[in-house]
Amino acid sequence: MSIEEEVEVNFPFDYRTLAEAVIRKAAEAEAFPFEAEVNLLLVSAEEIRRVNREFRQIDAPTDVLSFPMIQYERPGDFSELEQDEDNFNPDTGEALLGDIVLCVDRVTEQAQEFGHSERREYAFLILHSMLHLFGYDHMTKEEAAVMEEKQRQLLNQMDILR
Repeated sequence: MSIEEEVEVNFPFDYRTLAEAVIRKAAEAEAFPFEAEVNLLLVSAEEIRRVNREFRQIDAPTDVLSFPMIQYERPGDFSELEQDEDNFNPDTGEALLGDIVLCVDRVTEQAQEFGHSERREYAFLILHSMLHLFGYDHMTKEEAAVMEEKQRQLLNQMDILR
């Protein structure tokens, strides 16, 4: 896992350790059978707006963007990953899950808006993105319900509460 900061990060918690713990917990909960490569990029509102415009044609800032590198037949089904060597980094052997671009400004804003800590919002957004990297989505009510339940359970298990 790599973490890069393109903006100053002043969270009142160890954001690197928390990101690693959330990513590890998500992989463990999904029974991901490989070591995983995940890149987390922490950016400003201006930068995430630029990325959102470039990749989604939405000219507005957002809280987090996920860029999965692996396509799944079904969310959380890792049974066929080994059949495509492009799913793995040839140097490390790690599965190339993808990239997470997270807006530091939105973590603070949304924590205040939702009445919980920045720590909880940061963990939630990383977990949400990890589920996307495992093939989950929330385009339908049913898909959203699955993601929401997984998020709730994992954050509760990590004692990261609202």
